Amino acid sequence: MSIPPPPDGRRKSGGPHPGILALVSLGIFLLGLIASAIMTRGATFVSPFASEAQVAAFFQQNVSATRVNGMLQFGSAVPLGIYAATVYARQLRLGVRVPGPAIGLFGGTTAAIFLMLSGSVTWLLSRPEITTEATLTHALAFLAFITGGVGFVVGIGLLVAGLAVPSLILRFMPRWLAWAGLVLAALSELSFLSMAIEPLQFLLPIGRFGGLAWLVAAGFLLPRNRAAANEDPRARAHGAPADRADGRTAGTSGTARA
Repeated sequence: MSIPPPPDGRRKSGGPHPGILALVSLGIFLLGLIASAIMTRGATFVSPFASEAQVAAFFQQNVSATRVNGMLQFGSAVPLGIYAATVYARQLRLGVRVPGPAIGLFGGTTAAIFLMLSGSVTWLLSRPEITTEATLTHALAFLAFITGGVGFVVGIGLLVAGLAVPSLILRFMPRWLAWAGLVLAALSELSFLSMAIEPLQFLLPIGRFGGLAWLVAAGFLLPRNRAAANEDPRARAHGAPADRADGRTAGTSGTARA
């Protein structure tokens, strides 16, 4: 005999908590920066736009800091990828049937893969047999920069947009937070222009740290199921009827058509 599923209001959400996943990812990422700063005695990582000799000298003199940074950068990508899959599944459970969740999943997966690649290349830069070749070291430094910079930030922007747009339309979170996510997503997507216009590289830290911080907040505020979305006072604050809080109208199948 089959057991009927519990009512929607009592259905478990399943999967790890996205807010905690985003916190873990951000925490590991920051730990890598802090550990590197301590191990290099306050020195910042050399820019790949410095001279070939300066880049090679930095990695030759800071082997341990480079290795730890690469390891933790790689590690921070794992909870980020799980986050993308978790919020994708949750939005489907909430009845979102628009491209947003799929776009977010693509962006989160892209960001996690690029971050893993950047961490792996950074780890390679800690190998003395690599850094003895100045030209190779310089090339790998650029590769670590472009994957962990533009590649990662553009992916994060798509993940944020994939969450912010449905949340704004269906009122899954405060409107100001959803709008902030849209602004961060736009700036993150524009960061690809820094590949040709170097002054626009200021967009990279905005997308990197702002995007991760936004994902933390969104992970804690995203409703677990339709019942939670209906009961959310933020949805009622704008005068939305309970049967429309998740994008449904009375008598419809419950699929969001935003």
